Amino acid sequence: MAESVRLVDLVQSRLDGFLDDRSSIVTTVGPDVAALLDDSRRFLSGGKRFRAQFCHWGWRAVAGVRETPVTQRELDAVIGAASSLELFHAAALVHDDVIDNSDTRRGEPSAHRRFAERHEARRWAGDAAGFGTSAAILLGDLLLGWSDELLDDALSELGHPERARAARRLFNTMRTEVTAGQYLDVLEENAWVERDEEQLLDAARRVVIFKSAKYSIESPLLIGAALGGASETQLETLAEFGLPLGIAFQLRDDLLGVFGDAAVTGKPSGDDLREGKRTMLVALTRSRVSASVRRVFDELLGDPRLDTEQVLMLQGAMRDSGAVDEIEGIIDREVRRANAALDEASLAPEAIAALRKLTARVTDREA
Repeated sequence: MAESVRLVDLVQSRLDGFLDDRSSIVTTVGPDVAALLDDSRRFLSGGKRFRAQFCHWGWRAVAGVRETPVTQRELDAVIGAASSLELFHAAALVHDDVIDNSDTRRGEPSAHRRFAERHEARRWAGDAAGFGTSAAILLGDLLLGWSDELLDDALSELGHPERARAARRLFNTMRTEVTAGQYLDVLEENAWVERDEEQLLDAARRVVIFKSAKYSIESPLLIGAALGGASETQLETLAEFGLPLGIAFQLRDDLLGVFGDAAVTGKPSGDDLREGKRTMLVALTRSRVSASVRRVFDELLGDPRLDTEQVLMLQGAMRDSGAVDEIEGIIDREVRRANAALDEASLAPEAIAALRKLTARVTDREA
């Protein structure tokens, strides 16, 4: 995967250059605003770059089988678009941590906690937590706006107006879907009390699809493919691959949010239980346990003060109910669906091989 490694470096370089360019605007406002740049660089440094990789390989899948050659201008545009997806992802993480009141991200303080710590260290007036939340929302908004700017820069570099319009439409759709999916996630953490078991499972699945699966894998693939001038058939094939893989990716993330090793995931073990995430794992568990167990399960889930023993109790209920095994079965089934979509696909063979390797990486992981 030497090409993927090089891609990660190119994306990092593009992001660094973009932030360098915008720094002159930010610092003009005043030296105190430099904290926004510092935290932007922190959030955009490192990471798995899955979205950038899927964008790149979506493009390669199409560009590798067409008659016209790839130009440096086109490659630069693809790197720019892939980088804009990483900016969008960083914005989503900042806002997600505020919504979930998460203290950590990748083993370090989340953005709102970092701003709150600055407030406390300087002994400023007012509430430190409130300042942290406000500042993090603004940081997320800034990153979101910048993702749009970087995408516009990339599309202007492409030199193919029709491809650019197609990629922009896909990006806009992704942005709307993930925001609506995030709202559904927040809604279900509160409105679950009036849902029956079937409604809870349906809502949890829709959260998986629209908050994560599409924006993490399917949309980056399609955006990259659009940049390469994909046909409708090629787009359909990549969607048939990307959506089930995105579902498997998020279900693995849900399992890690409950059972993951904090030293590897960078978040406390059982963090999703303290946040009260209404995942498919939770919905399946509740539908399979007795009324008495369900009552205790509901009382504990979402309590930010859960201790280790209570976390173990909830984890045990999930395992004993068979919900964990069922989620693992769904992951396996969705991975098979994704791989089957690539069989005999009219896509570049080297891209198909890379996508199959990425499939294993995103679904068989510990962080």
